[in-house]
Amino acid sequence: MPDGRPHGPLPGLTDWQRAVVDFARQDLQRARREDLAAMEAASLILLVERLRGRLHGVLDLLDEITEQDRERP
Repeated sequence: MPDGRPHGPLPGLTDWQRAVVDFARQDLQRARREDLAAMEAASLILLVERLRGRLHGVLDLLDEITEQDRERP
């Protein structure tokens, strides 16, 4: 893995939740491989918007998971 940490199965998540995390990781890895200094402004804006959307999705997922944990007896 590019960040040096293993990313194994995510127990307790639904298939959709795992997909959210996987897509966010893939986008982050793609962004890390890009030569940001060589990118045009429009491409940088699109990259930032994609990452911002992924971050929003992951934060929503965390809210969903913690809400489920609070509802458990």
